[in-house]
Amino acid sequence: MNQADPATSTPLFRPGDADFVANPYPAYAELRTAGRVHYHAPTNQWLIPHHADVSALLRDRRLGRSYQHRFTHEEFGRTPPRPAHEPFHTLNDHGMLDLEPPDHTRIRRLVSQAFTPRTVERLAPTVRRLAARLVGDFREAGGGDLVAEVAEPLPVAVIAEMLGIPDADRPLLRPWSAAICGMYELNPDEETAARAVRASLEFTAYLRELIGERRRSPGDDLISALIAAYDGESGDRGDNADRGRGRDRGRRLTEQEMISTCVLLLNAGHEATVNTTANGWWALLRNPAQLAALRAEPVALLPTAIEELMRYDTPLQLFERWVLEDMEFAGLELPRGSEVALLFGSANHDPARFADPAALDLSRADNPHVSFGAGIHYCLGAPLARLELASSFGELLRQAPGLRLAAEPEWGPGFVIRGLKELQVEC
Repeated sequence: MNQADPATSTPLFRPGDADFVANPYPAYAELRTAGRVHYHAPTNQWLIPHHADVSALLRDRRLGRSYQHRFTHEEFGRTPPRPAHEPFHTLNDHGMLDLEPPDHTRIRRLVSQAFTPRTVERLAPTVRRLAARLVGDFREAGGGDLVAEVAEPLPVAVIAEMLGIPDADRPLLRPWSAAICGMYELNPDEETAARAVRASLEFTAYLRELIGERRRSPGDDLISALIAAYDGESGDRGDNADRGRGRDRGRRLTEQEMISTCVLLLNAGHEATVNTTANGWWALLRNPAQLAALRAEPVALLPTAIEELMRYDTPLQLFERWVLEDMEFAGLELPRGSEVALLFGSANHDPARFADPAALDLSRADNPHVSFGAGIHYCLGAPLARLELASSFGELLRQAPGLRLAAEPEWGPGFVIRGLKELQVEC
């Protein structure tokens, strides 16, 4: 077994280049051909491009989304975050996406009650009604930016409805989310960090006030349900050391965990859906034969079409995990403290798992894409995302059968969360 050698960095992975972001798939193919693991010096990460490896490592408990449940930053050989960035990290690090058991298990068990198949099915009439109204307005206007007018409002409205966010406050959510998600990109600059910190402070203050209102006057929304699980005696523990050392507070939430959970549900609950909608329609418009087939048989094809569009151009291109203990992988020894970058976009185009992966095939039945992740961090909102996607695509197919491209779109600057700036279409 060889010691992993970071001396040689792959030149194929260029997430800061606009041409790479616009089409990373040829480079992914070269990475897969060149080997199972590659070092990327600018981010100090080991890139994993193959489907089998990505799928296995998502489930490997020697890796974690966090290391702070077991080590301090110094023990792990990492530099602590800058004090100026602490509001973002306090908010982010108490959300279950960046937690490990037992805290992850406790919070996920509580929140999962809002995402059971039965609960999602109860939401279906609301989601379909919202989708029908948004698409109807869009069609009457003759089209426009599909991102701003349909893709964004639907999932934001749905998650806001679940959380009990008042209608008048909902325009605040998307800008806060976009600013916070900027920190999930590779090597974010100080301007991005400053925006994320401001959004974290504002969103936290807003939710703290809303939680206070719901505590005084509970409703049937998710925030009220989380309040019922709030441990008033445990207080608002914001420090990672208290939270991380295996402390088990049973089936209760601190207020900070409530706030972080609400922000995570909003961010994760709409970022992926927005970009799957826009990326998906851009893929359909570039593949007219497949779009014609979907228009001819929307009911029969839509379920597999949604899965194929998520595979073909997944909005989450990369998922990071920490090596918690020395481990062997692909004949190399990865030491504790290393970081791996699981390339979802590459895994979803791996010819070892998908026949003709570069082709858009809306009837593809064998489609184990990793766009929702796997293991304990598998996307909790996957059933709701599928419902929203089926509703918006279905309504656009029904109400705007002549939908066509009005202007060539541009990709946004993000790579980890990858999507179009806008998608101008005519109905």
